[in-house]
Amino acid sequence: MIATLRALAWSSRPLSWINTAFPFAAAYLLSAASSSTPDGGTSYDVTAVPWLVAIVGTLYFLVPYNLAMYGINDVFDYESDLRNPRKGGVEGALLDPSMHRPTLVAAVVTNVPFLVFLVAVGSPLSWLVLAVSVFAVVAYSAPRLRFKERPVVDSVTSSTHFVSPAVYGLVLAGADVTPALWALLGAFFLWGTASHAFGAVQDVIADREGGIASIATVFGARTTVRLSVVAYLLAALLMTFTDTPGPFAALLPVAYAISCAPWWNVADADAEGVNRGWKRFLTLNFVSGFVVTMLLIWWVALG
Repeated sequence: MIATLRALAWSSRPLSWINTAFPFAAAYLLSAASSSTPDGGTSYDVTAVPWLVAIVGTLYFLVPYNLAMYGINDVFDYESDLRNPRKGGVEGALLDPSMHRPTLVAAVVTNVPFLVFLVAVGSPLSWLVLAVSVFAVVAYSAPRLRFKERPVVDSVTSSTHFVSPAVYGLVLAGADVTPALWALLGAFFLWGTASHAFGAVQDVIADREGGIASIATVFGARTTVRLSVVAYLLAALLMTFTDTPGPFAALLPVAYAISCAPWWNVADADAEGVNRGWKRFLTLNFVSGFVVTMLLIWWVALG
């Protein structure tokens, strides 16, 4: 039992839990606690937050959502993962075949109760967003759908994995949609797309040997890195159209672009070397999370 739980935990990518839970929690809590003031400003009252919904939603996007997303991937990517030197650690589990069925069962068992609750407390629009989010999780790796093998669609779907929890939180809380919010979500989406594309570069050789198509195997390592850098910079540009202190966050995607830039001319044969940049990307995620948290606190203080 302990070995099974350990394998499931590794398959869910603990380092990535916060990447989906934080966007939902931040979007939902800020939206649910906000209200307009007579002078046209915004005030925040934490007592107005439906805390049970907030806690259940955050827990769902923290673990079960990630177990489904990465667990399904580990099961159906096993053959290519065998050829990938990155697999078998924090960057991705190498799931033993004996764990394939238990992983799929665990994904269903852990997801369904949360989804039933979230549907019960939501609205038709929130159901739609949640359905898109869960569909993207399944469609990315599941047989026949295999969005991860559809170049460009793979990066768009991966970005949806991380942006949709935030969109769901906003819709569930009934947030007001403004041009600044659209700019923020657009920047987040471009960041996610760029991040997936850059991450795919390091797997070019393993994916080709495993017969898996991706944005990187089709466009090549060099072009994919360049597309990633451009997408990061466009995300930074969009952030300048958000409300204060949002424009300060434009520096974050610029930092990612700078981190990717050394591989601007990388050849396919040297693509595995991009793993150094990917490890730096994982560190940048934690730094960015801290900075975003500080900016959100500043935004609430500005009211």
